[in-house]
Amino acid sequence: MKEIKMVDLHGQYLQHRDEINNAIQEVLDSTAFIKGPPVKKFEQELAAYAGAAHCIACGNGTDALQVAMMALELQPGDEVITTPFTFIATIEVIKLLKLKPVLVDIDPDSFNIDPSKLKAALSEKTKAIVPVHLFGQTVEMEKIIAFAKEHQLFIVEDNAQAIGADYTFSDGNVKKAGTLGTIGCTSFFPSKNLGAYGDGGAMFTNDDHLAARMRSIVNHGMSSERYYYEHVGVNSRLDTMQAAILRVKLQHLDEYNRARQDVAAEYDKAFRNITALKIPYRNPDSTHIFHQYTLQVESGGRDELKQYLNEHQIPAMIYYPVPLHVQNAYQDLGYKVGDFPVTEEMCTKVLSLPVHTEMETDQLEHIISSIEKYFN
Repeated sequence: MKEIKMVDLHGQYLQHRDEINNAIQEVLDSTAFIKGPPVKKFEQELAAYAGAAHCIACGNGTDALQVAMMALELQPGDEVITTPFTFIATIEVIKLLKLKPVLVDIDPDSFNIDPSKLKAALSEKTKAIVPVHLFGQTVEMEKIIAFAKEHQLFIVEDNAQAIGADYTFSDGNVKKAGTLGTIGCTSFFPSKNLGAYGDGGAMFTNDDHLAARMRSIVNHGMSSERYYYEHVGVNSRLDTMQAAILRVKLQHLDEYNRARQDVAAEYDKAFRNITALKIPYRNPDSTHIFHQYTLQVESGGRDELKQYLNEHQIPAMIYYPVPLHVQNAYQDLGYKVGDFPVTEEMCTKVLSLPVHTEMETDQLEHIISSIEKYFN
């Protein structure tokens, strides 16, 4: 049996080696390393895939969030509602822009922000909501959208983990995650379902004005005329090499997501009757593309199970071990232990298993049988 990895990037590369090598060679031959033709083509193809009017590529997913908030012209002191159970980038950019993160606890089943708790977080300074589509499925977006519309708030989707997921509205309308709010942001970090071979990110919007502003901001605030600047900007461009690789991989994204779903289905079948484990919840309005397959381990046994798996050459990860509101860097927000009890509980229970496109049958069987033996 091959070594089991959380993400088998080499195995995925081997599947499409000729396509990727050819794409890289074309960039090398062109020497158009910055803003070469593959960047525009990738933006167009990804926009078409997502069903968005505009896709603006950038340097990474963190920059995508920052540029989105810059484009919305949020001002220092404005409040942005988001979740304490996410990767640090979500609130990092809010703080960097001198905005105020206002945190809302999560739903204990989906791990996503709980829409029923939004009203209590609202103030006259609230300007935006950043829902995070965690682990591969969307937030209950219809409720978020209704709340935002009622209170005239922007929605910036953090879609770093759910690219390709579908959300179905109550009227039957279906849209892709990342295209449901004012601006959607995603990441192409190598381990993502659509991963580059380095950093990369993108933003989606249907607003022509916001699209033009973001396209300017990522390129130092430059207008269409070189060396003329319309906005305060940043240097955050997706390089041509990454765009060329992502164009190849985008053609296989749905295939990648189905492979992850197949692995998740096998895990579900094996673990649903183990009382100490709670398998991932499925939001009935969203498909789940399993950026992570995250169990809840009951009765305080998570760390022991993780150690056991490591001893059996099975990687397992904790996303996330420490809530954002108790991180040292964010103590000035004024939160304390006990403020978000669901988040704090999940940080003691969650455990993510390997789930990727190259999982082989013997690897999957080894993971399942090892966990079954642990609990029997």
